[in-house]
Formats: sequence, C-alpha cells, structure tokens
Amino acid sequence: MTLRQWLQSEPFTLSMSSGFFSFFAHCGMLSTLEDEGLLPAKITGSSAGALVGACWASGCSSEELKERLFELTKNDFWDPSIGLGLLKGVKFRQIVSEICKVESLQVCHIPVELSAFDLLTLKTHTLREGDIQSVVSASCAFPFLFQPVKVGKRYYLDGGIKDRPGMYGVADGERVFYHHIASRSPWRRKNSAALDIPQRANMQTLVIQNLPRVGPNSLGQGQSAYNMARERTLAALDRKLPY
Repeated sequence: MTLRQWLQSEPFTLSMSSGFFSFFAHCGMLSTLEDEGLLPAKITGSSAGALVGACWASGCSSEELKERLFELTKNDFWDPSIGLGLLKGVKFRQIVSEICKVESLQVCHIPVELSAFDLLTLKTHTLREGDIQSVVSASCAFPFLFQPVKVGKRYYLDGGIKDRPGMYGVADGERVFYHHIASRSPWRRKNSAALDIPQRANMQTLVIQNLPRVGPNSLGQGQSAYNMARERTLAALDRKLPY
C-alpha cells in the first residue's frame, strides 16, 4: 500500500508539529494534500502546525495562505513591548484574524484541537473552542519571543513546550497522518525527548529533512521551505509504506 492509498482508504486526522517558523513547510505539505483531494477529517497541532491547521480548517485555502505567508515581512508582526516576552503579539493576532474565515474555533469546517501550555498548571491543554485568533496565538506564543496570551481566564504559551508533535488532541485508536518538522533549534538538547518522533498504532508519519531554517530575519527562506515540502510530499504519496 502507498501513502496515497492509505490516506484514501479511511478518514484521517492531520497532526502538525511545532517548529518555530515552519508554517511555510506545513502549508506546502497541506497544499499537496489539497491538490490531490486527500483532505483530513480533523486537525490537531501545536504552534506553527496550529496556525496552518486552524487557518485551513476555517475555510482559507492553502493557496490563499501561501500568498499571505509569501508576502509576510518582519514588520507585519514585530511589536516590541514591555512584558514577559519581546513581542506584545497584537500584530500577530491581527494577521490570524485577517486570514481566518471564522471568528470561533468551534465553527471551523472540520474539528480542530490545538495544544497550548497553561502557565497556571504548567500542563498542556487542548483547546477546541474560543476566539480563533486568541487560541491560535496562544499555541504560537513562542517563549521569550511572544508574551503569554489570555484565553478565557487563563494565560498560555506555545503548545510545543510540552507537546511538540501537537497530538494531545488525538484519541487512542485515531487514524493519524503526522507531519513532523525535524528540529534544528540550537536551544534543544541533542538527545531531548521532545525531538523524538512519536510512535503509535494506525499512524503514518512524514518527515522532511534539511528544510531551510526560517525565522524573523530569514523570512525569504520560507518560499524554499514551502516548495521543498510540497515536492517531497508529492513524492512520498506514491512510495510504498514500510508496513
């Protein structure tokens, strides 16, 4: 069986990992699935995966999302402010609001469950409802870069802190296609458990190695990351699965 056949055979959940500015790569992967008619029945994710997943599930096509990402500049989201993080995050939330086609996470076209790190309990919470720009921003609030984001009565930071795969919203036995961003972050320990690719029954994983590293000062690398992810996803679809 090929990956394409596996995705076609039954409904599946698409899970996308965190990975700093890896939303370009996630978007490239998702654009291939969309072009091939291999659409998920549910989405889970952390950070960059949460951003792409929620925007797409809200009704924004991968082509629309690509166009917005390709025109993104540092000034679009750079709003330094005094607080527990360099950036206030107001500009980032505005971008999310402009891209998403709905205002609330729970009214997306398919179910979406996003991971975020609760600063009160110091545990990962799975957010399934709420103001979409706030929930996405909470999941994307990279520590020390963005200030914590309030959702309801709690404050959250990046979902990738304790759930890098973005899979806390996946139930036992759920059928999952997982897009894993191989971390090249200098602040992760080489043998950190956070870098491990999760193993579970009924899951297929796509890992695209050597993606260009994108950040606030290297957004121009985003197009290369998008194109690489798109091409390698297409190639992976027709490879035979190892089991």
